[in-house]
Amino acid sequence: MSGSPALTVNVLPHQGCRIPPSTPFLSPLLFPQGEDNFTYCPATGLAVGNEHSEFAGWAFPFPGVFLTEEFISEDEESEIVELMDQDDWKPSQSGRKKQDYGPKVNFKKQRLKAGSFIGLPSFSKKIVTQMKDYSVLDGFLPVEQCNLDYVPERGSAIDPHFDDWWLWGERLVSLNLLSKTVLSMSCDSEDSIQLFPSFSKEKELSKQRISCTSSPRLVPSKEVTVAIHLPRRSLVVLYGDARYKWKHAIYRKHIEHRRICVTFRELSAEFSTGGRHEELGKELLGTALSFQGRPV
Repeated sequence: MSGSPALTVNVLPHQGCRIPPSTPFLSPLLFPQGEDNFTYCPATGLAVGNEHSEFAGWAFPFPGVFLTEEFISEDEESEIVELMDQDDWKPSQSGRKKQDYGPKVNFKKQRLKAGSFIGLPSFSKKIVTQMKDYSVLDGFLPVEQCNLDYVPERGSAIDPHFDDWWLWGERLVSLNLLSKTVLSMSCDSEDSIQLFPSFSKEKELSKQRISCTSSPRLVPSKEVTVAIHLPRRSLVVLYGDARYKWKHAIYRKHIEHRRICVTFRELSAEFSTGGRHEELGKELLGTALSFQGRPV
């Protein structure tokens, strides 16, 4: 967490989150693929140490994540995937296939134009409308949609990364289709994270005396990885720290069946009202929200 001091807030007992045991490290790498030592709890907003990890019994606040289950119905999911499969899937990196609906971008040279982009697909209009029911997505106007197809047979995965900050805005919105998976969060900052004792409601009385006398624990950010479990048909939003301080990844071991990720991105301030490229941003948004698009 670049340039920021360790967190110093109290953590309440967590409830309602089942923390799976971690498995032994099998690689000398700092982040072995799929080896997360904390699990994000949507009910409390905490990252809670996994049962058999060295961080069992510890937790820390993990802001910038919104997760809602059953964002769409089974019938809606089937219809969306059927419509996607009517178009070609193009080969992508790391065993994935993709369909892009968005402007033509050269991130290295920071150049942007509409290109062959004629809008988001028609089936996304209802999805975008439903997003308005959630305050975290207030004012969210997607200008780009990327469908990514993962299957275990191709070893599909994506390495830890940040999404671009020049063009894309703060909120990254992803709809998880066809199967569950895990979003693995890692931080390569030189800072430390302050952990606090954590205990479940069932063990509260037996551990209360211990936790009251326990001191907070500082650990290097680089030693921490957080698993965000994404159920089938769930919608996840990354913003704030989870967007700008923590990289996200999907590891091969967490792709058990075919999985489609539908990611929506908004424009950055530079392309929004009052920004240097406001007019281009307006033009691209008008195109995107026509919902008449095909993959580019």
